[in-house]
Amino acid sequence: MTINVNIDLGYEFEVKASASDVFEVLSHVPTSASFFPKVDKLVDLGDGVYRWEMAKIGIASVNLQTIYASKYVSNPTKGTVQWTPVKGEGNALVSGHWKITDKKKSTHVALQINGDLTLPLPGLMKMVVAPVVEAEFEKMVEQYIDNLTKRFGGEV
Repeated sequence: MTINVNIDLGYEFEVKASASDVFEVLSHVPTSASFFPKVDKLVDLGDGVYRWEMAKIGIASVNLQTIYASKYVSNPTKGTVQWTPVKGEGNALVSGHWKITDKKKSTHVALQINGDLTLPLPGLMKMVVAPVVEAEFEKMVEQYIDNLTKRFGGEV
């Protein structure tokens, strides 16, 4: 038995760093991933595809680990980094994008993440587990943004 947990998050913030510096960090997946909390392992599968193996998290008597792969495509002209899920890798499908906009004296950054996690748990646990998993993921993304904001010299 499994349960599915859907996650849909969007964030916007402005940083002091130049758009080119922000793009350089966010378009290089290993560098960007180094700011994300609880990444156990990032595996380069080639052709712009990376498998993320997150650290195990414990919920009550259950340990869960999220593993997924996404294909990354960067477009410096548009200031975008997009990722699409790779099926058959792990227990989640994750897509999203960064949109980086040069504001001359600052850089506007928008992040959208969509995830569909499949967890090996009985359906009855969904009411308990889904909100905890969603909150944990949201907390990690917010920590990621905080870490990146510090790297980019703070928020404007």
